[in-house]
Amino acid sequence: MATLLRSKLSNVATSVSHKSQAKMSGMFARMGFQAATDEEAVGFAHCDDLDMEHRQGLQMDILKSDGGEEGAEPPLEGDIHYQRDGTGPLPPSASKEGGVCSELSGQGKPKITAWEAGWNVTNAIQGMFVLGLPYAILHGGYLGLFLIIFAAVVCCYTGKILIACLYEENEDGEIVRVRDSYVDIANACCAPRFPTLGGRIVNVAQIIELVMTCILYVVVSGNLMYNSFPNLPVSQKSWSIIATAVLLPCAFLKNLKAVSKFSLLCTLAHFVINILVIAYCLSRARDWAWDKVKFYIDVKKFPISIGIIVFSYTSQIFLPSLEGNMQNPKEFHCMMNWTHIAACILKGLFALVAYLTWADETKEVITDNLPSTIRAVVNIFLVAKALLSYPLPFFAAVEVLERSLFQDGNRAFFPNCYGGDGRLKSWGLTLRCALVVFTLLMAIYVPHFALLMGLTGSLTGAGLCFLLPSLFHLKLLWRKLLWHHVFFDVAIFVIGGICSVSGFIHSLEGLIEAFRTNAED
Repeated sequence: MATLLRSKLSNVATSVSHKSQAKMSGMFARMGFQAATDEEAVGFAHCDDLDMEHRQGLQMDILKSDGGEEGAEPPLEGDIHYQRDGTGPLPPSASKEGGVCSELSGQGKPKITAWEAGWNVTNAIQGMFVLGLPYAILHGGYLGLFLIIFAAVVCCYTGKILIACLYEENEDGEIVRVRDSYVDIANACCAPRFPTLGGRIVNVAQIIELVMTCILYVVVSGNLMYNSFPNLPVSQKSWSIIATAVLLPCAFLKNLKAVSKFSLLCTLAHFVINILVIAYCLSRARDWAWDKVKFYIDVKKFPISIGIIVFSYTSQIFLPSLEGNMQNPKEFHCMMNWTHIAACILKGLFALVAYLTWADETKEVITDNLPSTIRAVVNIFLVAKALLSYPLPFFAAVEVLERSLFQDGNRAFFPNCYGGDGRLKSWGLTLRCALVVFTLLMAIYVPHFALLMGLTGSLTGAGLCFLLPSLFHLKLLWRKLLWHHVFFDVAIFVIGGICSVSGFIHSLEGLIEAFRTNAED
């Protein structure tokens, strides 16, 4: 009797533990989607729903085990659905009577195809930040073009090896998925001595990248409006303040489904704008300054260009969740190949023709070089896109901060910022508003799009895209790797580390100098 009782208690404890882990991994996977779409906001709500369905599928075995044992306690409320306060009844579709199983059998929403997954990746790496690539060619010449190609190849490879870290071989020799997110991979690499250290490092890098992305949106909004209406007595700082006033309601956001619909339209408009810029450049093909593109680099500013290029390719943080939601995960490698090849070609052409058109007069945001008759219309569309894209990285950063600092159970550093009814407390709302104001202050004191983009790319972009994937691949799968894989991983880690440190130092020096100049003014 005692043995039976002990066995049941052990099963119940294991079930609850699995549920808690699945809940947290679902949250981080969801954060991965938000990090991926923080630039483009394409299909955000759709991917969010698909990710929830995927997490529900992961609970099938747990629900069966709960229902299969007599006397087992019912599933905990809130274990499947994403809820801030962790309360609320389970929906009928997720009940034990086959709700989850019916979802998996195809009656629920389908998982995404390889084309849909490719659309998400394309929009993550083909964002409005490509507007800074011609500036990278200005300081790198042909080496900058080579770096665009090299970054595409490396990011494609590291994306594949990151997904390989999600799988392990079981006792029957079958390859099975044992991890669900970038955070799970990081924690597995640091276990058993530091089981949560890796996840915390990834989360910190993700928060930095998300907040810096918000700052860049404010900077680019102020810059574009100032250069669109130079005759108005409104400075770039004032335009940034106006943009932030428009963005302040983001502090009250509870979901992003409505915003994502508008952002989809802005993304489509952005592709049209890119085509218009290229068409204008082609119309001036006779005046292209081929002699200005040389095999030289500006030693002081080229490392900043490295960060700009790397930042434009960041997508690794959401790839594990994306691959888990694909109908056929075997198509993931092919999808990564064609998306990065397309990105490489389009970015290279866009950067080259834009630089050839304006040569040494190329500005940090290339649309500022357009004639005044076209510039205002194009820039207004880009500002609208930036303002509608801002809520996505902001909301993602807020949720990561709230989960880790205020809602992480007994390990939380501060009291829960939500009340028993799930409503945000006043001081929690104040902290959200403070985050919006912080992005404004950074945009005011360091209104340099290229420097901020280079700093972010060198710090978090290189870490998440180059350093960590190669390190995790070596740590988890080194016994099964062929010698050329080991060589590639080590080479990427070393080269990525050198570029990251060099770009970070030069970008930081430029930011400090700019900060001092603005403080004196």
